[in-house]
Amino acid sequence: MKPGRGDWWYDEAAGPLVRPYAMVRGRTRPLRPELHLVTQVRAMPSPSDPDALSVEHLEIMELCRRPLSVAEVAAYLDVPLVVVKVLLSDLIQRGDVVIRDPSRVPVVPDRNLLQAVLDGVRGI
Repeated sequence: MKPGRGDWWYDEAAGPLVRPYAMVRGRTRPLRPELHLVTQVRAMPSPSDPDALSVEHLEIMELCRRPLSVAEVAAYLDVPLVVVKVLLSDLIQRGDVVIRDPSRVPVVPDRNLLQAVLDGVRGI
């Protein structure tokens, strides 16, 4: 994500001028341990109280208008993964984003596929 004119915290040559621990107010653990690299994040249509959100929270909300993985959010923001997890935990707790872990969604096989396998086994 390219810095805009109002991004006083970003220097083109040096990168972010705010340390990651300052972005999360010294917190080092997310409140939501179920956030994994592949967890999909999607922002709700409008935040519950946008005035109470930090710049970083608002950036995540903007990025996640379409579903992104936690790893993608960290890459787009160019901040450490733990920082993104802490910020996402805040947004989840507020109800501003929803998550879905694709590795935990059970995949139900197609009935036609199962019937074809059964028919094939019977034909042996």
